[in-house]
Amino acid sequence: MATTPHIDAMPGDFAKTVLMPGDPLRSEHIAKTYLKDAKLVNNVRGVQGYTGLYNGKRVSVMASGMGMPAIGIYSYELFHYFQVENIIRIGTCGGLSSSLDVRDLCAAMSSFTTSSYAHKFGFAGTIAPTASYSLLRAADEAAKRMQIKLHIGTFLCSDIFYGEDEKSLEAAQKLGVLAVEMESAALYLNAMEAGKNALCLCTVSDMPGNELTPQERQKSLDEMFRLALEIA
Repeated sequence: MATTPHIDAMPGDFAKTVLMPGDPLRSEHIAKTYLKDAKLVNNVRGVQGYTGLYNGKRVSVMASGMGMPAIGIYSYELFHYFQVENIIRIGTCGGLSSSLDVRDLCAAMSSFTTSSYAHKFGFAGTIAPTASYSLLRAADEAAKRMQIKLHIGTFLCSDIFYGEDEKSLEAAQKLGVLAVEMESAALYLNAMEAGKNALCLCTVSDMPGNELTPQERQKSLDEMFRLALEIA
């Protein structure tokens, strides 16, 4: 099977590793800025996917949209129908830890979640979605080579953008959670179920009293893009 309800592509159109920003414009920016001979391989619903070469390596980049249901659909289809082995989410997050500042780069070793997404996997206990160690280690080693400060720890993956429960955020902070975002848990769970690899890299876009503009979010995240491409 190749074409799915959400991806119109041929077998082999996607590389083994897909970088996955949320925003289709961010996907286009990465493809046109970093990839040689980038080819548009999917544009269903404007969710742009490209495949090209980065330092001789074949790499794909495709948007996921926002939230766990969206990345859950796209990562599932890429893993199961397009022979993708690795998905690296590259997005933004809200900082929770006082050790962070705007524009800092974080990697999610594991992901707390307030979502019911894990219920579909049929495990009676509480699933702890985690990154693939091989990708996390590669990111850590590449960041050191590139002299990039990378914060590694736990994320909170939430279904709620407006009105997140303050007590829940405070509890997460007390448990040492680095940041909050909306996609990592679903991506990690899909990778675990498929026997594939996943990693979530995020740039801190907002802290109390300080946040990036939409334009800055779209085009000033290049340090994160370069790190993801290095380990692709």
